[in-house]
Amino acid sequence: MSGDTLTAAGGLDQGKRPAAPELDREKLYAARLHAVRVRPYLATALFALHVVESRRVRTMGVDRWWRCYAAPGFVAATSVEELAGVWVHEVSHLLRDHHGRGDRLARERGMSGASSRLRINIAADLEINDDIYGEGLVRPEGVLLPSHLRLPADQVMEDYLRQFRLGPWLPDAALWLDCGSGADGLDRPWELGADGANGLSEQERDAVRFRVAQGIKGRPGGVPAGWKRWADEAFHPPQPWRQLLGAAVRSAAAAAGAGDDHSYGRPFRRSVALPGTVLPSLRRRPPRVTVVIDTSGSVSDAELGSALLEVTAIARAVGGRRELVSVVSCDAAARVAHPLCRSEGISLVGGGGTDLRAGFAAALRARPRPDVVVVLTDGQTPWPAVRPPCRTVVGLFPRDAGYVNEDDPDYAPDVPPDWAHVVGIG
Repeated sequence: MSGDTLTAAGGLDQGKRPAAPELDREKLYAARLHAVRVRPYLATALFALHVVESRRVRTMGVDRWWRCYAAPGFVAATSVEELAGVWVHEVSHLLRDHHGRGDRLARERGMSGASSRLRINIAADLEINDDIYGEGLVRPEGVLLPSHLRLPADQVMEDYLRQFRLGPWLPDAALWLDCGSGADGLDRPWELGADGANGLSEQERDAVRFRVAQGIKGRPGGVPAGWKRWADEAFHPPQPWRQLLGAAVRSAAAAAGAGDDHSYGRPFRRSVALPGTVLPSLRRRPPRVTVVIDTSGSVSDAELGSALLEVTAIARAVGGRRELVSVVSCDAAARVAHPLCRSEGISLVGGGGTDLRAGFAAALRARPRPDVVVVLTDGQTPWPAVRPPCRTVVGLFPRDAGYVNEDDPDYAPDVPPDWAHVVGIG
């Protein structure tokens, strides 16, 4: 007897269970080509996705490394036109960094658990679904729009997340949608993870986003407003100044010459070529950082408090060695350099005029001399005429362009010199 047989329990014989269908890649790729034809500015991103067959996903999903997981049964049961819409939906999550934004929201708002991530996933869907369908893209059944929840269109994920909660009014179709870690930042059991094959590196992902943004900026019309806003931000992203400041300090501390010294503790390997001569080797020691804080009257108490917080962040940027970080408070005169290991006793003395040249001089007089000088200031100061013999990072507190000095109406502050790495604070 051929074919499947029934067991005594009424089920199919496990040894003769019908084979599960394989993924119809030809159909899936035809849908991607259709998506490229109707959304040509997304072509780079669509072709950057690597397809992974998976029977553990209900429909299609993406991970943060730009792999696209597709269920064979879903692909077989869905038309090419609808699959094209799913392609654009999934790649939109990745282009708009919903995984990174979801992680930040979860940390900031203390959101944990599957229900919280489902809310983030739904909020991300609301952001993209109102401007990716139509004009050649069929909206699949069950796709959630802001209008379904009586919410306004053209908002972003963070705004939508504040305006709805999970409840019985939510359409049943939305409850099983799972777009993967690429939509909310939570890794799934069915994903290959960071060490899996065919994932994109961070640099490759950024390059794809930039190419797509270029394509959108190059099209005078025919692009939804949401994508235009995204492209503008991709070209001119808001600068996370705390990360930039830390990166600038790390870059300066890791530069050639910073923290380098000769030591006889381990002789130079090539000393064997010179019998009877011992040469020192070049050893790298942890870099020393001196932070000069502007304590003049033009710097507010809130900014001074922020400066102390930045000192702690700077210590983390150089590996957490607090004893290697010193602080100098300076208005028109510089005070003593306090080691950060005694941060509780650091008093930011000042309140007069500003001359950070004295702060630079005090920092460079310290022994051992710092490898990096970090200056936190509003910029209303003269600067040294000669480049210091170490790396310099300047953190600038924000000031209006029309700053007026009541004692000198013609006063115009000097801009930070070219040899300093400048980061705007705030």
